Amino acid sequence: MKKLNRDMHYLQLLSTSFPTIASAATEIINLEAILNLPKGTEHFLADLHGESQAFKHVLKNASGNIRRKVSELFKGDIREAERRELCTLIYYPEEKLELIKAAEEDIDDWYHITIHRLVAVCRDVSSKYSRSKVRKSLPEEFAYIIEELLHERTDDINKAAYVSVIVDTIISTGRADDFIVALCNVIQRLAIDQLHILGDIYDRGPGAHIIMDTLRQYHSWDIQWGNHDMLWMGAAAGNNACICNVLRLSLRYANLTTLEEGYGINLVPLATFAMDVYGDDPCEEFMPRLLKGNQLDEKTLRLTAQMHKAISVIQFKKEAQIFHRRPEWQMEDRCLLEHIDYQRGVCTIDGKEYPMTSCHFPTIDPKYPNELTGEEYQLMEKLHHSFRVCEKLQKHIKMLLSHGCMYSIFNQNLLFHASCPLNADGSLKQVELYNGEHYSGHELMHNIGMLVRAAFESDTEKELRLFARDYFLYLWCGKDSPLFDKSKMATFERYFLKDKDTYKEDKGYYFQLRDNEEVCDRILDAFGVRGPNRHIINGHVPVHAGAGENPIKANGRLMVIDGGFSEAYHKETGIAGYTLVYHSRGFQLVQHEPFMSAHDAIQRGIDIKSTTQLVELSAHRMLVADTDKGEELRSQITDLRELLYAYRHGILKEKNKI
Repeated sequence: MKKLNRDMHYLQLLSTSFPTIASAATEIINLEAILNLPKGTEHFLADLHGESQAFKHVLKNASGNIRRKVSELFKGDIREAERRELCTLIYYPEEKLELIKAAEEDIDDWYHITIHRLVAVCRDVSSKYSRSKVRKSLPEEFAYIIEELLHERTDDINKAAYVSVIVDTIISTGRADDFIVALCNVIQRLAIDQLHILGDIYDRGPGAHIIMDTLRQYHSWDIQWGNHDMLWMGAAAGNNACICNVLRLSLRYANLTTLEEGYGINLVPLATFAMDVYGDDPCEEFMPRLLKGNQLDEKTLRLTAQMHKAISVIQFKKEAQIFHRRPEWQMEDRCLLEHIDYQRGVCTIDGKEYPMTSCHFPTIDPKYPNELTGEEYQLMEKLHHSFRVCEKLQKHIKMLLSHGCMYSIFNQNLLFHASCPLNADGSLKQVELYNGEHYSGHELMHNIGMLVRAAFESDTEKELRLFARDYFLYLWCGKDSPLFDKSKMATFERYFLKDKDTYKEDKGYYFQLRDNEEVCDRILDAFGVRGPNRHIINGHVPVHAGAGENPIKANGRLMVIDGGFSEAYHKETGIAGYTLVYHSRGFQLVQHEPFMSAHDAIQRGIDIKSTTQLVELSAHRMLVADTDKGEELRSQITDLRELLYAYRHGILKEKNKI
């Protein structure tokens, strides 16, 4: 007699979902069929840095995937201008409809033509999914109608009148606009099966909170935390050094939108303190970097610089307190306020004196340089409270925790934001975490993730929770942090020292060796990623495409997709970001030029100009069977077959039988 591999208790639980032979067999048929559908499209983005408009547009156009499908469907049938208008309608249906209705003379005729075209696009993007999955993606009020139109065609003589009447009735009942909007949203939804974000949603740009709100509504996404995300997570957890860094970076780019409008952080106490203490200080080193369209009058510019300096000085104090509290991090050399000769205006680093750009520190006692004044202490209490009680910020951080981790493996692709710490010979580096425990590779990443979560869990033992809260700062700027991996973060030097040689931040061995295929294979082996077409996919370090740097490294083993979404990087990189699309035929790397605005896209049909590079094509069209999901489905099929065996041999009795 055949031996059942599964525990009977498990089969009994499974039988509650599939109580009869018929239901179990039907599910097997369904799963076997799904295995033979084309692989769903994965969309990879990195380093969004608050650029919410560009992010939302790339999400809407699926990195040009929708435009490509429209071109393939209608090339030779309709003009390029009409194809462009159709794409814009799909991206921004409500806004585009208003413009079209104001200009179109025969709107009913336009409705007829457009609905049929949209149905054709929707049919194409839905073709790789089961009917069940498509049905779940449809808005309830139009689900039946859309499903009928997707599966019936006007070229079927028997159904031509049927389809035509459906469209006529949608228009005659005044539902055309709502139907078009619903259909466009379905196309956007089905164009991408899974969204991967390789870190750094926060800082620099004005709309990190908008990106988080957008993701809250998105059907399926994951994130591998970046160093800037970790900074905001640390701030939300109550790490005062992280709070200072968050404020400093926002003031550096004169970008307070996310703080004030997004999260309602009260900056009045900081402004009042800065005007009182630094009112006579020119604060030249702290003048903000103004990005396009962000113009400030002289008074606001000066106040921003004063606030910038005020929070930076507090930051250096708070960081030093943590570095002294955690000597095992070996970062006490970064307590540079202790190495300033305040009379002579020089700072001593590694035994060498460096002249300072200025030495005006009214809140520093040279005998106790890391101690906050009473006013600074009160200010930090207020800022700490604002971050801790902000409901929206805490909700967004919970989203990062529930959808994120330090690394992920999807379909033979290893995803992490920045680095995997290495030794000089390319071997995995052992890094100390808590209580002297050392880890490397995937164990390091996993345990860091557990430590991050421990900072937010109320039942975490007190000492561990305090360490976890401090550790956010190490993840931000620690030498062996997988999110930083440099010799130092030269923030102090860039503000206060004249010698630019002190600004140098030596990159870790991962960044020096990542173009070595053997090293990449060693990392992939350590993380258990198998197969001939495996890859590492990173963000973090902008690719200088303008200078000829290739984002494809290590003979195709590694792909770096930080092309500089943030406007702050555009001059440096020469482009405005990379995105990666992985569909059933292989990988496509999409290089984007700067996004002008949603207004230009709607009014003039201007899409992001993108260049697509084929990275790797599959020898055959990949199916669900070739993916992680396929492996999961095969396991489910095995279980169901054993359930069938149990039913047919009387080991289990069918239920609900008359």
